[in-house]
Amino acid sequence: MNIVIAGGGIGGLTTALCLHAAGFRAVRVVEAAPAIRPMGAGVNLLPNAVRELHALGLYDSLAEVSVPIERLGYLTHLGEEIWAEARGVPAGYDWPQLAVHRGALQMILAQAVRDRLGANAVTADARLCSFDGFEGPELRIGLSHRESALTTELRADVLVGCDGIHSAVRGLLYTQEGPPPSSGSVVWRGVSRCRPFLGGRAMVVMGDGDWKAVVYPLADRPDDDDTVPVNWAVSRESAASGDARTAKDPSGPTLGPVPDWRCGDLALADVLAGQERVREFPMIDRDPLPRWSFGRVTLLGDAAHAMAPMGSNATTQCVIDARTLAHTLAVEPDPVRALEAYDRQRRPAMNRLQVLNRAKGPEVVIDMAHGRAVAAPGRAGRPVPPADLAQVAASYARAAGSDRTSVNRPSPYTVRGDRGIRTSRRAVAG
Repeated sequence: MNIVIAGGGIGGLTTALCLHAAGFRAVRVVEAAPAIRPMGAGVNLLPNAVRELHALGLYDSLAEVSVPIERLGYLTHLGEEIWAEARGVPAGYDWPQLAVHRGALQMILAQAVRDRLGANAVTADARLCSFDGFEGPELRIGLSHRESALTTELRADVLVGCDGIHSAVRGLLYTQEGPPPSSGSVVWRGVSRCRPFLGGRAMVVMGDGDWKAVVYPLADRPDDDDTVPVNWAVSRESAASGDARTAKDPSGPTLGPVPDWRCGDLALADVLAGQERVREFPMIDRDPLPRWSFGRVTLLGDAAHAMAPMGSNATTQCVIDARTLAHTLAVEPDPVRALEAYDRQRRPAMNRLQVLNRAKGPEVVIDMAHGRAVAAPGRAGRPVPPADLAQVAASYARAAGSDRTSVNRPSPYTVRGDRGIRTSRRAVAG
């Protein structure tokens, strides 16, 4: 089976590796950018994604460039704890939750693709511009090339659209959809260097009902200056949105009171002060779709279900998509039926997760606490009942497939030829 993957990001590269592990060899990734380079900021891989990356033989490489997140805390802007929970191995999972720079993860995946599928498995400067024949026996895929100003054509049995929130494949399937909608909020993101905080393996989400800050480390071994790289994101609900652009002064008036927030030995002002570059984005997502798969064409990752950045799930679900797709193609010889099975298995759960994330996912506990504070100004009482907070966290984990019971089972996506799928908790504890 000849498979073309549009998009050389985390989704496309992971899909190529999953297909290779499932026994497919005629796999090609086409990427619109002139080269695959490390970009972006931090991402979190939840234990269910780490389990699947281990199945691909990538865990050791990933562990070298990541940090286990072992505690997650939701706090008010005054540093008051709303809800906290253990994460990963300390929470009883067989796999850790790993924080990693997106670019480092992408380079690990790209190198693995070259090693396993060959140096020519990825073609850069190849933007998908058309396809047809997806209801017939063979696809014809048109590619444009910026450097040569020419177009070329590929033939394939399957096309997988892994080309992100502005997916060309999705745009050709849903021609009337238009650009992704904005929530009206803005998020500023960056990677800074500062001293380790809260034990070095903690993720913090702070908010006041309007502003929100997310902070977590990308390493737990300080350099000679006693600092580690730290990923941070600050968002404001009511800010006017626009195109992504570089913000020169992240501690200026547009961030208002956020730099004054503190939690133990974490001071947000110190984190922001150590930044080198900040990116400002409108907070956008995609509407849930009634269908991902059309004949021999399907969607994956952000192209299928771009979601609001809540709950650390975008990259994780991209990995699970890739493993599911490879598994269905391996067990169902008819590619059309295989893509239909992939759609049935993944789309309903991802549609629900998109809706939950628009409602702030597990981070809604901040609004719950803020609402009670507004209702009783000047009083420290009336906390949200712990049982209600625990229910929010547990319900969201089940919806995302990242609850402990589900994750500690063997991978359901393994086919003959996969690397080992389990290891002891001791082996992954770091």
